Amino acid sequence: MAGLSFEAQSGVSNKEANEAFKKGLNKIYGWYTGGFIAFVIVLAIAEQMGLSRGAIGIVFLLATVALYAGIGIMSRTNDAAEYYVAGRRVPAIYNGMATGADWMSAASFIAMAGTLYLTGYGGLAFIMGWTGGYVLVALFLAPYLRKFGQFTIPDFLGARYEGNAARFVGILIAILVSFVYVVAQIYGVGLITTRLSGLAFEIGIFVGLGGILVCSFLGGMRAVTWTQVAQYIILIIAYLIPLVWLSVKQTGVPVPQLIYGSQLEKVTAKEKLLLDDPKEKEVIAVFKARSDEFAAKLKDVPAALAADRAAAQKKVDDLKAASAPLAEVQVAEKALAAVPKDAAAAKTAWTAAKAAADARTAPLAGMPRHEQAYAGDPNGTDAQKKAFDTSRRNFLALVFCLMVGTAALPHILMRYYTTPSVKEARESVTWSLFFIFLLYFSAPALAVLVKYEVFNVMVGTPFDKLPAWVGAWAKVDPALLSVSDVNKDGIFQLGEMRIGSDIIVLATPEIGGLPYVISGMVAAGGLAAALSTADGLLLTIANALSHDLYYKMIDPNAPTSRRVMMSKVLLLVVALLAAYVASLKVADILFLVSAAFSLAAAGFFPALVLGIFWKRANKWGAVLGMLAGVIVTFYYMATTQVWMRGLFGVTSSVADNTWWGILPISAGIFGVPLGFAVIIIVSLLTPAPKREIQELIEHVRYPNLKPAR
Repeated sequence: MAGLSFEAQSGVSNKEANEAFKKGLNKIYGWYTGGFIAFVIVLAIAEQMGLSRGAIGIVFLLATVALYAGIGIMSRTNDAAEYYVAGRRVPAIYNGMATGADWMSAASFIAMAGTLYLTGYGGLAFIMGWTGGYVLVALFLAPYLRKFGQFTIPDFLGARYEGNAARFVGILIAILVSFVYVVAQIYGVGLITTRLSGLAFEIGIFVGLGGILVCSFLGGMRAVTWTQVAQYIILIIAYLIPLVWLSVKQTGVPVPQLIYGSQLEKVTAKEKLLLDDPKEKEVIAVFKARSDEFAAKLKDVPAALAADRAAAQKKVDDLKAASAPLAEVQVAEKALAAVPKDAAAAKTAWTAAKAAADARTAPLAGMPRHEQAYAGDPNGTDAQKKAFDTSRRNFLALVFCLMVGTAALPHILMRYYTTPSVKEARESVTWSLFFIFLLYFSAPALAVLVKYEVFNVMVGTPFDKLPAWVGAWAKVDPALLSVSDVNKDGIFQLGEMRIGSDIIVLATPEIGGLPYVISGMVAAGGLAAALSTADGLLLTIANALSHDLYYKMIDPNAPTSRRVMMSKVLLLVVALLAAYVASLKVADILFLVSAAFSLAAAGFFPALVLGIFWKRANKWGAVLGMLAGVIVTFYYMATTQVWMRGLFGVTSSVADNTWWGILPISAGIFGVPLGFAVIIIVSLLTPAPKREIQELIEHVRYPNLKPAR
């Protein structure tokens, strides 16, 4: 921002100038926070006076995007240091807040509480892994990377490992990781924009993209930093207010993080009742019958397909012969058109339908008991013992991958290049943990309170009296929410709803019966979370191409203005490509994000840690170690994840490709140790790094150590 530019005045020490700058920031963001709260209050009053829901959604969308755009415009710059590292002048507390926003992606804000809702205890792996990762950042990476003083992670790899080989591999991995991650964020942007504006999902993506580009395009890291601080304020207020409101509604206590244990006891008691509910068993029986029907068809696909087509055609002919109403004829014709075209298509469709039916034959709509630690039973049958071991193994593997991946994400590590000093880099990690803790400590409570609401308010309600939010969200995307009267009794049962993790948080205000203005605020918070992370990721990709590839490898004499302009052009191209991929709905948010963590962990963590703590690690060890880690991780995902198997034409069974039952989102568990092993072995078999490099590493780790003579 123009008002946030930092210019040290003559005669004033850097420390005094830093303090004055920080006080200015405190004043600006204090007014900003008060203004946002006042804005929400004004909209709430307007809603009571008759302002429509659609208008509220549009106002939130336009106001927040305009705010971010304004910060981006005021922070525009062509100065390289400002564009790449915000001039290295960001105070620790504000860098922590910006890092928190950069970190609070669509997965954290939108999907994490939803995952806890659907998986219970198993979802805690995300909280443990993501939070624990910042401990690794503080201990092993942030202060040391800041001492090296480069702009990007590939820049560090090039300097540490003597040349462009490691830099180039680092560029490729940074682009791969960041692109996978940013697709998930833009998908979240499209989802929220669609809910706020009513636009089609594909159009909503590109509308939201404008809010992303106007910040990172104009001002780079400088604009992204100050925008992310503003976005964090919005997203944390938006997350906590409906949670506190829901807590007061259910318990009368405004501190949900401390009382959700009592609500969990009530949820557990309700689970026991639902497990024995005859109506729930009726629903399960219907899905079991559907599964059996598809299983019978799959035994002789051509014959079953011919029978289905003949039956559908006969129904159309009979209705036409009886001069049935046009609407009935059209429904029958639509059913005929939906019959698979050939045996291959039928087999694919019926296999998927059988799997979907099988998933809903489990009690509690396929959800585990919320407080159940792992699937199976360690004291049960052999199958139950195996399920228990596999479940526990996957939990621990996921925690590991998320921890290590957190410590290796390039867009997060870049943030610690922006602080004035190494000391503030370390302090900003502490602030990052605090700001992230505020949301992560709240997510488990939100999941339990929403589940209590669904179990005790929705279940047993007549279908014609279900809350309006059910129909509204079903229109956004039936894959995220759908309800149907499966047993035809007119009463809603838990097993008759299919809900995705991506809408639990966004629908929380409506689930709790809160005014719609709170729903708009939560959507604005989710938009802030997705936009802030997308900004950081796009900037990482653009900088890897413009600074690390173009400037460092192709044209070292390129002027600053050309480098910055090239970064802006590349950012635009990558953003449009990511938006197109997101519009295809290739996979759910949580898988895309988890994939990015595994790839970052396998690709970067061994090379970064050994590069800092083992001076014997050399160029060829790092290059081969990074490649080996990423390749084995990507291969495992490609052969075990449903969407990727289809993309690469993998036809062998998943069981044949799974190693020790590990799920594809934890593929990094194989890539990380392989990366460490390859770097160590190859480095020992090849010449050591130059003496200057080894002395530099010693100085970075032990700045007070005098060099040996």
